[in-house]
Amino acid sequence: MDRIDSSPRLAVDADGVGWITFDDPERSLNVLDAGVMARFGECLDRARQEAVAGRLRALVIESGKPDSFIAGADIDAIAEIEGPDDGEAKSRAGQELYLELESFPAPTVAAIHGLCLGGGLEMALACRYRLCSDHPRTRLGLPEVQLGILPGWGGTTRLPRLIGLQAALDLLLTGEPIKPSKAKRIGLVSEVVPHPVFRDRVADFALEALTLPQGASRPERSFFTRLLDDTVPGRLTVLATARKRVLEKTGGRYPAPLKIIAVLRKALGRSVGEAMALEARAFGELTSTPTHANLVHLFHLREAARKTAVAVPDGTPAEVERLGVVGAGVMGGGIAQLAAFRDVSVRMKDIRDDAVAGGLRHAQGLFDKAVERRKLRPEEAERKMALIQGGLEWNGFHSADLVIEAVVERMDVKKAVLAEAEGVVGPDALLATNTSSLSVDEMAEALDRPEQFCGVHFFNPVHKMPLVEIIRGARTSADTVATAHAFAVALGKVPVVCADGPGFLVNRILGPYMNEAGHLLADGASIEAIDRAATDFGMPMGPLRLMDEVGLDIARHAGATLHEAFGERLAPATPLEALADTERLGRKNGRGFYRYDERGKESGVDPDVLAELGNAVPRHGDEVPDNDEIRQRLVLAMVNEAARILDDGIVRDAGSLDLAMIMGTGFPPYRGGLLRFADAHHPRSLVDMLENLAARHGPRFTPAPLIRRLAEEDRGFYAAFGGGR
Repeated sequence: MDRIDSSPRLAVDADGVGWITFDDPERSLNVLDAGVMARFGECLDRARQEAVAGRLRALVIESGKPDSFIAGADIDAIAEIEGPDDGEAKSRAGQELYLELESFPAPTVAAIHGLCLGGGLEMALACRYRLCSDHPRTRLGLPEVQLGILPGWGGTTRLPRLIGLQAALDLLLTGEPIKPSKAKRIGLVSEVVPHPVFRDRVADFALEALTLPQGASRPERSFFTRLLDDTVPGRLTVLATARKRVLEKTGGRYPAPLKIIAVLRKALGRSVGEAMALEARAFGELTSTPTHANLVHLFHLREAARKTAVAVPDGTPAEVERLGVVGAGVMGGGIAQLAAFRDVSVRMKDIRDDAVAGGLRHAQGLFDKAVERRKLRPEEAERKMALIQGGLEWNGFHSADLVIEAVVERMDVKKAVLAEAEGVVGPDALLATNTSSLSVDEMAEALDRPEQFCGVHFFNPVHKMPLVEIIRGARTSADTVATAHAFAVALGKVPVVCADGPGFLVNRILGPYMNEAGHLLADGASIEAIDRAATDFGMPMGPLRLMDEVGLDIARHAGATLHEAFGERLAPATPLEALADTERLGRKNGRGFYRYDERGKESGVDPDVLAELGNAVPRHGDEVPDNDEIRQRLVLAMVNEAARILDDGIVRDAGSLDLAMIMGTGFPPYRGGLLRFADAHHPRSLVDMLENLAARHGPRFTPAPLIRRLAEEDRGFYAAFGGGR
């Protein structure tokens, strides 16, 4: 018998059911590190001895945690793998242990309650049966691809054999966890059990398994699905289609999904042992890629950002159960829907009935889409939508824990709204502004309790964009920041704490980036070439397409704010100024640098835009910027501004800035972040490149003082400011 505090431990009950229980006393989640895996092997050996002796009739693997099974392998241990051979050896070791589980002489049952990810799901796949609870926290997934690797303990091999190639590729290539209902539908689990009776049902099932026929029974499948999954030509077609889609989506920049497809193709017609050898070798190769290192770096940044005690060590968060939203536009409706989705009661207010109705319609539409995508059942969506109430009065706001204003971007209006709200809410309630560019400190001047006020800047669309900037004003208390931060985490967002300043963090960096696109137009680069250089670098869209998406009027307003704050280095480029004299607003009115149809779908560069810009763009030129110059100017404009942001104390570390850029702008995750990418170049190289650009294009490229200091000190951004591993 194992000590009660060891993990895992083995116990055999009076019915002859063995229970291997994972319950790490030092962690909130069960993680498979080297010590845990060694103890699991010992438990398996003892269980085998008990089974041979006739004292153990069935074996169950369970978790002692209240809402998680096994969260996967130890990420730090994976990051410490030394080369492809070491990675392959570690993969083979895990495979061999799970083969011992697979060949166990009695029925084996994985009792999945809560999170079951990565190596935890691979362990479950090695069991003969899998049952999972219907608890809201139960999710099953193989997220390894999001770390730039593949499931290397048999998951890449076993999953397609269990549920079919098409369903397996969906899990393997996205890394997204699935709900119990889908797991049952695709044949990943045998039963979904109500969580209050889960353990009792598992115990009964373990005894029933003694008489069940061996071998998995897949759910009923269509003829077409069987044709693709069960024939070699069909599988080749599925894999070829998957590869094409991966290349279209990633441009081949992420090696892991392509490697998964290659392994599955090579494994066609081979034995399980041969397939696992291919899997192990591929795992080792992927652990040595820069992409893997950068994605692990991003994982650590995200995990740290979600810990309020780390992000705001001097503050104590309060719980937010009731939210008030002032301003029922698309942003206000989006914030209300997000909160209600997470079971927070919301009261929404505006000054017009049609605005309130519009905000409620927007929220309802988002819930309808969640039902269409099977993220919610219809009755769940209806219940959550009922949490949102709207009106013209302040009714209900007196009991709000937090009120977020999302009204028009005018300082006078925001001050008036916030002051009025402060007079309505309770004395402990917090106020926040969703402004994207206006000063939090200036707004605080209108309040009697400025210490209970901060910025909570959601990005549009609220339900999709993961980043929330938490703006700490000069008089904002630590407890207020901590509460806003914890609330953002509870909403499923990635919060980054910033100091107040023009553009805060993300928009301040995007300002020079988009403005440089205007300067490139003035220098003769085409719209297509500018945006292609950015997307070739890995950005989700080019800067000109981004301006269309944001709205040319909004981008112009933000640019004017930055110009006023920082002077001539951010003076608007001539072509962008010329756009002010046109009626182009971007996607929202169908005309910007690109054209858009009635549904807002982009249909190519608008051929008339250059004519409207007139003399702001040249018609002919001998020295048109090439792809390399375009990319260099766009990226270095961001790096230079990021250095100034660090110097100004807008964020405390390089990691927070990089996380914000990835989560807020889609800066390519495989590059690890803007400053991690910059650190791949010596700071003296950055100074040389910037000085060269300054000599050719003007003082806006003058190296930031911080970059010059780093060059003198022979240090990178992360060495000087930390924030990463």
